[in-house]
Amino acid sequence: MTILPSPQQLRYLVALADLGHFGRAAAACAVTQSTLSAGIIALERQLDAAILERGPGKRPVFTPLGLELVRRARAALSALAAVAETAAAARDPLSGPLRLGVIPTIGPFLLPRLMPALRQAFPRLQLWLREDLTERLAEDLAAGRLDLLLLALPALLPEAEVVRVAEDPFIVALPQGHRLAAAPAVPLAALGAERLLLLEDGHCLRDHALAACSLPGAGETFAATSLHTLVQMVAGGLGVTLLPRLAVEGGVLAGANVALRPLETPQGRGLGLAWRARSPRAAEFRNMVPAVAAAIAAPVSAPVESERSLEAPAEGNPPPPRAVPSLSIS
Repeated sequence: MTILPSPQQLRYLVALADLGHFGRAAAACAVTQSTLSAGIIALERQLDAAILERGPGKRPVFTPLGLELVRRARAALSALAAVAETAAAARDPLSGPLRLGVIPTIGPFLLPRLMPALRQAFPRLQLWLREDLTERLAEDLAAGRLDLLLLALPALLPEAEVVRVAEDPFIVALPQGHRLAAAPAVPLAALGAERLLLLEDGHCLRDHALAACSLPGAGETFAATSLHTLVQMVAGGLGVTLLPRLAVEGGVLAGANVALRPLETPQGRGLGLAWRARSPRAAEFRNMVPAVAAAIAAPVSAPVESERSLEAPAEGNPPPPRAVPSLSIS
């Protein structure tokens, strides 16, 4: 009879692979380092397989077989968690902990109005938030470290169910007095001649903006780490950028002296929810879609931009935008 690894042994294995350090892995598993090391050694003996390379280095180095066992251990732990989640969902849908991942170009601008809406709609739900780039959030979702993602579309999410909940059009941000600010709308072709300011590599908004403008990834572009930095670069006359309307509504302008114009040919990104296709809570997440869509569509409580900044300018003079109030989570 084959003796199966215990869930605890699999947790030790995955924690060691994730953290790359025996001490940190032991702390994550709430055991001593000697207990974790003994558990890994016992697992090797039990499986009659070398999981780690033995050498002078302090960092654990997994054998090829060890890496495959880590992959299968993740799947096994995810399946075990699904057993408990299925029972919990049947007892009390949309309650208990829910680990939500959100990208930086959505979180700060939507969460201030989304969180209160979700608390009101699902009072027994306990939301734990993680903000990160799409690629890492997708890895965490696949590994079972996150339950649900709120992200921009299109996005590569294998083995995930994705529901589009809203559209988020792009708005052109220009320095005050820029020649394009004199027009009621900006042609896409005109952006090809401008110094286009973008987020650095890794942010999906960069790819979405380049795709909207039909521009290649290389060329005369300048990268920033956040939308707030992009806005300040535009206000300083360094170039132009594309901002999601969600961010404008959420206060990304923060009083910066920039002009806003719509694109002559509307372009944008989608906003969507994603979860593992085989998640036992998939039906719950589908039931959350209307509440999330309503929160995105809800009007903000204060003016979000100059009333005329997206309309035709007055004769001869582009209108100065008003300051945009920023929001905060209470």
